[in-house]
Amino acid sequence: MAKEQRQILHIDVNNAFLSWTALDRLANGEKVDIREIEAVIGGDESKRSGIVLAKSMKAKRRGVCTGETLYQARLKCPNLQVFKGDYKSYKKHSNDLYNILQQYTDKIQRFSIDECFLDMTNYLGKDTLLNIAYEISRRVKKELGFTVNVGVAHNKLLAKMASDFTKPDKVHTLFEEEIPTKMWPLPVSELFMLGKKTIPKLYNMRIKTIGDLAKQDRDFMIKKFGKHGLMMWEYANGIDNSEVQYQEEKPKGIGNSVTLPIDLSEKEKIEKVLLTLVEQVSYRLRKCNMYANVVNVQLRTKDFKDFSHQKKLMNATSNTKDIYNLAKELLNEMYKNGTLIRLVGVRVDNLVEKDEVQLSLFNNEEEKRQEKLDEVVDKLKDKFGYNSVTRAGKLNIEENLTKPFTK
Repeated sequence: MAKEQRQILHIDVNNAFLSWTALDRLANGEKVDIREIEAVIGGDESKRSGIVLAKSMKAKRRGVCTGETLYQARLKCPNLQVFKGDYKSYKKHSNDLYNILQQYTDKIQRFSIDECFLDMTNYLGKDTLLNIAYEISRRVKKELGFTVNVGVAHNKLLAKMASDFTKPDKVHTLFEEEIPTKMWPLPVSELFMLGKKTIPKLYNMRIKTIGDLAKQDRDFMIKKFGKHGLMMWEYANGIDNSEVQYQEEKPKGIGNSVTLPIDLSEKEKIEKVLLTLVEQVSYRLRKCNMYANVVNVQLRTKDFKDFSHQKKLMNATSNTKDIYNLAKELLNEMYKNGTLIRLVGVRVDNLVEKDEVQLSLFNNEEEKRQEKLDEVVDKLKDKFGYNSVTRAGKLNIEENLTKPFTK
């Protein structure tokens, strides 16, 4: 069986330093949002080395550029207001973003303080990559107060290129079939990882666009530029096999949610969605070698009213059966017949290392049996792809809901 196609997102905070400084000032009682005035984040203005680190849209319209001196910026924009950056604060905002992203996948690469790659390949379940991209975009804006661009693709390069398309607050796809129309017309200078010294050389070769570069002979580019020539040619053609370089970090909680394609009122169908989410959550839990003590279920109605109940498990566990049974119990507690549901979510918390847990003798044999079952299914998922097998048996959300999870 062929391996699943990679599912990659690139998250890029829009104008991070200015946005985060604006949020801090507003939180401290300031009335003016510096994102709405002629403002920049810069260094010490009394020194010649003070430069523009970030600029507002109004400052940009006056010609202010990132990287130029504050003196130069003031010549273009006399009313410019300069604010100092605060790295400690920026790190906190960056961590807030990371904490949200951790709820979607454990494979996150922090590319910079305001950029992350997400490998969603085994974390989509029955949802779609585009759905998740829009969900993240909405949540960051609502919960954190700033906006992001999200690039949606099948490799890191194309996801990064997509997130750099029109800004702010956008979700862009760049799949292989879209390369000729979305990427090739761009100036060659916009190709990721292309050095400033290389661009004039390409211009002299009459290579003006990314498409011009893509159509060059591969061997000729290698002969002309060596390994860098191969990388340029591959990137221009959308080829990138690099992995999302993530660090193993033990999460404090693991959750998944899905916005349904149609509102549901039948509890039986909601339970099937719940089972799919529990499978995703418990699979991730086992990948971290952790057990959960608490299960939380969230429902959002057609009218955007949120409800959530949580309860402690009898014993810390990572097995799908126990987590699902408690999740179903929580659903029964809070669901009122006939209520139209548009979102279902499951989360496990109070996580502990598997090795720390001492199972009671009473539950030991049953727990071992369930662990063995989970282990077999997980190995099949790892080998053939997450969606290759499910303990839900007849469960197929697309069939049950009559249409797939797409927007």
